[in-house]
Parts: sequence; C-alpha cells; structure tokens
Amino acid sequence: MNKTTIGFVGLGLMGGAMVKNLLAAGYPVIGHDIDKEKAAEASAAGAEIIQDPETLSNRVEVIMLSLPNSTAVDDVVNNGLKLFETTRRGLILIDTTTADPNMSRQLAEQLRESEIEMLDATISGTSKMCLEKDITFMVGGRQAAYEACRPILSVLGRKTYYLGQNGSGALMKLIVNLVLGLNRFVLAEGLALGEKSGMDPHRLLEVLKNSAAYSRAMDMKGTKMIDKDFEPPEGKLAFHLKDVHLILDLAKRLNFPLPLSSLHAQALISLVAKERGAWDNSAIISFYNDLVSI
Repeated sequence: MNKTTIGFVGLGLMGGAMVKNLLAAGYPVIGHDIDKEKAAEASAAGAEIIQDPETLSNRVEVIMLSLPNSTAVDDVVNNGLKLFETTRRGLILIDTTTADPNMSRQLAEQLRESEIEMLDATISGTSKMCLEKDITFMVGGRQAAYEACRPILSVLGRKTYYLGQNGSGALMKLIVNLVLGLNRFVLAEGLALGEKSGMDPHRLLEVLKNSAAYSRAMDMKGTKMIDKDFEPPEGKLAFHLKDVHLILDLAKRLNFPLPLSSLHAQALISLVAKERGAWDNSAIISFYNDLVSI
C-alpha cells in the first residue's frame, strides 16, 4: 500500500531524527531547511530536498514542521509555504514546535478558514530519544485530523495523547517542560552539593537513582552532568530558556506565581550570557560549578 508523502520543514536535531524514522517506515519525505548541511543530511538519508517550500502544498497531503518557535512557524506558514495563498484544500499541518499556545490556536483558526487543518503535536523527549522513537506526542486540534495522522505519529513515538482543541498540545508541552527542567535543575544542585562535600559523584548518582528522589532526568542527564559531556547537545540550553520564557509568559497571563521557574530562568540566562546556549541542557550544572570551585 502506498504511504502518504510527507512534506517536512525544519531538519535540525528533532526534525532530522523524525525524517529518518519516517523514511525507515516507508513514508516518502520531501524536506526543506535553510541550513544546507542539515538538508544534505536528510538527503543522504533518502529524503527529497527542495529549495522552495511553496511547492510543497501541491505535492503532499501532510506537512510537518519542527522549528525554533511560534514566530518562525508563522513566518514559514505565511512566507515560506504560503499556505494562505494556495488553492489546495484538505491539507493537514502538523506542528511539532514548542509553541506559544495562544499563537498556535490563532494560526489553526486562520488556516481552518482556508480548509487546512492544523495539529499542535508537541514532543516530550530529546533528539536522541526521538531517533530511538522513544518520544511522546501531545496533540491538540480537531479529532478527525488527529485520527488521520495517528499512523504517522505512531511510527515516530512510543505514545500519543490527544488532548482536545488546538493549543492544548502546546500547553501540555510547556507544563511537561516546566517539570522536566526543574528536575534537571534540582538534580544539578544535588550533584554539585554532593561533589563539593567530597562524595564520589557516580556513586552519589547511583544512590539517587535507587532512592525515593528518583526521576527520569537522572537516567537522561545525570552522567552527562558528572562527566561534563555537554557537546554535541541533545537539547540546547538556549532552547530550554526559550521554553521557560513561554512558561513565565503563560503564568503572567493567568496571574499565577512560578517562583521556581523564575529562579530557573535566571540561571539559564546567566549561562546563555556566557555563550553556553548551544551546550546540552545538562550543562545547567555549570551554573553551580561557576559559583563554587568543584
């Protein structure tokens, strides 16, 4: 049976991993990225690469996006894909970007007027987990569009949750990232304190993993923190800072206090200011390493 040809814009850490898994599952992929190196990597994996994304809407039924933020999504939709100018109807746009829930909801409403459905299908997991198909999708949008795209999402991740109207997937991602980011932050604090106290950090991590304090962040980032294995990144500090800003903006709109996330933002800002934004997000431990000599 022929499988749906998928257009894919944004072939970076996450997008590139998803493209490889789509190709492995037999889906033809037509990709675009302004980064020629990323485009070449996708091409080597078997994707067809195009220079002009405007042509995608007439060649595919589903377009997926993996972009830095909602502003980039709006720009690609309007000026790259030019979806408001296409005469093609019945397209489904799957946006995997960690997005502003309000902007995501508004864009979906605008696209629906052009008979294009949009899903905010945000992802929980690192680029390494993405390549291993060990990610979770959190999806907002019309259920009919979700059901139509479930076969695609099922070959990319281990679990998919349908959460309701547009914007709900983006909202869930922010809450997940709030908890995940603070798990990393507190793990870094504990490891740094233990090492400063003279404890063997690997032994310390082993005990933490087998204690009531356990979190999956220990498996994902603990050894990287101890070994200062920050490059190449699985998820960048600067990207998580962007997410924390979105979390704080949401809290401000709701008049809801987030004191821990506010402290987390300050730590991330200090590291990005030191030109460490491209480091892996496990490098949050370097915030403590800078404060004391370890």
